[in-house]
Amino acid sequence: MELDNIGLSLIEISHRSKEFQAVVDEAVQHVKDLLKLNEDQKVLFLQGGATMQFCQVPYNLLDEKGKAAYIEIGSWSKKAIKEAKLFGQVEVVASSGDKNFTYVPKNYSIPNDATYFHITTNETIHGVQMKQIPESPVPLVADMSSDIFSKPIEGSKFGIIYAGAQKNLGPSGATLVIVNEKLLGKVSRSIPTMLDYRPHIKDGSLHNTPSTFAIYVCLLTLRWIKEQGGLQVMEKRNEEKANALYAEIDRNSLFEATVDKPDRSTMNVCFKIVRPELEDAFNTFAKNNDCVGIKGHRSVGGFRASIYNAMPLEGVNKLIAVMREFERQNR
Repeated sequence: MELDNIGLSLIEISHRSKEFQAVVDEAVQHVKDLLKLNEDQKVLFLQGGATMQFCQVPYNLLDEKGKAAYIEIGSWSKKAIKEAKLFGQVEVVASSGDKNFTYVPKNYSIPNDATYFHITTNETIHGVQMKQIPESPVPLVADMSSDIFSKPIEGSKFGIIYAGAQKNLGPSGATLVIVNEKLLGKVSRSIPTMLDYRPHIKDGSLHNTPSTFAIYVCLLTLRWIKEQGGLQVMEKRNEEKANALYAEIDRNSLFEATVDKPDRSTMNVCFKIVRPELEDAFNTFAKNNDCVGIKGHRSVGGFRASIYNAMPLEGVNKLIAVMREFERQNR
């Protein structure tokens, strides 16, 4: 499809053209507006997914003699901790691994001498979510891959926010990174150019050829969020969907939630069947009734309904109806 009557499509134009620069500039401005960022926070569209950020964050912030603090609430935060240990000391201030990541730890202390404190706001595999962003005496770093733009946040509270685009923002191939540039340039190590945030800030996400199509779709999604009424509307819709589905799980005699009530994710609703011999049958029944993709992650089993911003309430109600009918047939 032709872009802005220029005779070329988005994927044909140069990433250094004024037309694509306009795409990046508008997308960046929407991010700033929605998350209420300050002037020191620079918005980047990078590549490598959130997984690349597991190493890029400590590469830029954590000196060999320094210490970073992390909280472990699921598989993704566990992976982030593993990578950070390659660069310096890591203190895990709390972990819910003792109960297979079915809750978010409370009442932990963040060390004042840490270089930064890293959180994962939502864990897709286990279905837990940090409902409250902790107050931190040190710069706060957050992996928000699976719940960014799902609700309002105080964006200015964070030193770094990163998120793979492929949940609430756009297709895979782009990674949103928001970094307070005042945190940079303080480690003693040399950093390869592509892993150093500063060249990307200097070149406005265009240091190398970016994922142009993915960024353009991110722009379209950001426009859509604003047109819908912003993050307050997203939050209201997401809570309505999640509340309806959790209510059915709690009511239905065949299913039970796997996460403590206060920490249940509004993005990834994880549950299991109380009669394990029916698990395959329910997966098949759901698929035959047009509810696909609800099989749980291979590491935890059970079921997982991912209900990101784009999922309408009608889709959730469809799954609820399928669960009720399966219960009726298996009493």
